[in-house]
Amino acid sequence: MLVESPPEQRADDAPAPPRRRTVRLLGLLASVVVLVLVALASLAIGAKDLSFDQVWHGLFEDTGSYSDVVVADRLSRTVLGLLVGAALGLSGAVLQALTRNPLADPGLLGINAGASAAVVTAITFFGVTSLSGYVWFAFFGAAFVGALVWFLGGSRGATPVRLVLAGTALSAALYGYIQSVMILDDAALGRMRFWTVGSLSSGNDSTIRQVLPFLLAGCVLALALARPLNAMAMGDDTAKALGADLNRTRALSMLAATVLCGAATAACGPIVFVGLMVPHVVRSFTGPDLRWILPYAAILSPVLLIGADVLGRIVTRPAELQVGIVTAVLGGPVFIFLVRRRRTVQL
Repeated sequence: MLVESPPEQRADDAPAPPRRRTVRLLGLLASVVVLVLVALASLAIGAKDLSFDQVWHGLFEDTGSYSDVVVADRLSRTVLGLLVGAALGLSGAVLQALTRNPLADPGLLGINAGASAAVVTAITFFGVTSLSGYVWFAFFGAAFVGALVWFLGGSRGATPVRLVLAGTALSAALYGYIQSVMILDDAALGRMRFWTVGSLSSGNDSTIRQVLPFLLAGCVLALALARPLNAMAMGDDTAKALGADLNRTRALSMLAATVLCGAATAACGPIVFVGLMVPHVVRSFTGPDLRWILPYAAILSPVLLIGADVLGRIVTRPAELQVGIVTAVLGGPVFIFLVRRRRTVQL
């Protein structure tokens, strides 16, 4: 017997009316404009604010001045925020569709825990102290755990529930390992304390070059999965009737989420709430169609991440508050409000 999915999880694979499609396209355009404005604010605002002329000269006229150097540093940081934000938003949207759980986030399947466990292992047992070393350990740790979750979840016979259970169990075990190592090793505790908060301050050309291929490949794969994930949202039997390959779609979704979240976590540390909150908010005005949720999430997630980074530079001048702390402080109350509002509407 077919079990009908809740209304909020149904796919909207039919062509949208022209007026609705126009409104959504205009919304995407407006989102891009907001992203550009937030990126400019990221270049101008910091321990020392810069004028628009200084930002312009720093971007297009290399005069060797102080402002040019500041803009160059902030540009790398802003580009990293753009890439990582898009990765977190897309991975969150894909995981929410894969698990049919609107409260899913990139940490649900143990990917963040895998990256963190690999970094603490690198620090404690291999003496890695540079960010360039963290990146590769974190990425491969995330990839290994993603593959292990897929295997424990049943591989070709995997279901959303089994994947979530496998991810939760692995996360608990890995975080126990992390805490044990950090307690026994003061050096690991000191280095991991900063990395696990989540920060864009590591943004530089080297970091971007290392994670860029993975982030681009993951973004393309996630966007390409919109239609098959739409079909799966209507239930396995209906998806099969529509010609969707469930095993392949789940495997590719796991791969996309692992690559995106793993590379993002490797570059900046685990940043919470972005991959959870933005797709959830986007779904409230686009509906359940992933052909719209994914592009919106890829644009609005960097708005949240870069905006939080700018806010962190303002509130504690001349020091700065790491972006992972800001997103947690902002995201918690906002998400509680959205969940309560949605529950009230349903009642």
